[in-house]
Amino acid sequence: MFDLYALPSDFPGYDTAQKNQNPYERVKIIETAMTLDINDQRFISYIQLHEFEALILADPQKLTLEYMDHDAQINNLIAMVGEQNPESINDGPMTAPSKRILKEIPIYDKATGGIKVAERIGLTTLRAKCKHFDDWVTRLEQLGAPA
Repeated sequence: MFDLYALPSDFPGYDTAQKNQNPYERVKIIETAMTLDINDQRFISYIQLHEFEALILADPQKLTLEYMDHDAQINNLIAMVGEQNPESINDGPMTAPSKRILKEIPIYDKATGGIKVAERIGLTTLRAKCKHFDDWVTRLEQLGAPA
């Protein structure tokens, strides 16, 4: 899993993808280029739109389980996300999902709290709210399906 936000400019397919305004098309271009670059049938590329924290914004209420003294800030995140697709929350230097979370919860840490929160959100919600993530998990599930 790589985040689309702040992906290095020398990443396979990056230049071509930057010409496309649709973020779903951008990740598709990069994933295809990455797959061709790795050139191994066992590799299944995945670029997270726009970054891992989009998954957290699928249900920011779950942040309360890890950041208990931040109810007002978590409510701000809930209001900010509303009903929008968390994968479409943009990737600007001050508006990327992680930047929005850090603005409200400066002690947020992706490696510890973020992983725990994503686990508490659960695959069902993540898949329902994050289409690209769901598509990737579906591809993984199909690996074990009979031909």
